[in-house]
Amino acid sequence: MSTSTLKSEQARFTDQDRELILATQEGLPLVSDPWGELGRQLGMPADEVLSRFQHMQETGVIRRVAAVPDHYKLGYRYNGMTVWDVSDDAISTMGQQVGDLPFVSHCYRRPRHLPYWSFNLFAMVHGTSREEVEHKAAQIRELLGDTCSGHTILYSSAILKKTGLRLRKQADKP
Repeated sequence: MSTSTLKSEQARFTDQDRELILATQEGLPLVSDPWGELGRQLGMPADEVLSRFQHMQETGVIRRVAAVPDHYKLGYRYNGMTVWDVSDDAISTMGQQVGDLPFVSHCYRRPRHLPYWSFNLFAMVHGTSREEVEHKAAQIRELLGDTCSGHTILYSSAILKKTGLRLRKQADKP
């Protein structure tokens, strides 16, 4: 994207867009019509709220609007980052297949750091028990077959609060 295009897109980020982001940083209203509720709160029609979010997503201001469930409250208390040593010529194909598994919440490639760290494919799985996580890892191992020469599971030991970028209200600026 050229500098002039970037400046043009930034110029289209309005005060109303900022207000929408501020109003939703902690989540969308949990009502049957969240766009309408936001519109009522901010004095704009629901269809404008939705179109502004769509525009911000299309221009890359926001990546997505999605539910983020608390997997601990859902009973998934065992979190295993499975790490795999996959042959470089197969990692793109195999990474896509692993990422498509219904029990993998996220999957990505990372560089090796030889000789200390040979793993280059990471896949996060959650379970209600350690055995469930290990069973899911075994399914990944079977899928990877001969393309994989080693793996391990790194279990979470603490709950970390994850948040994205947070804007400050105008009055909060230094």
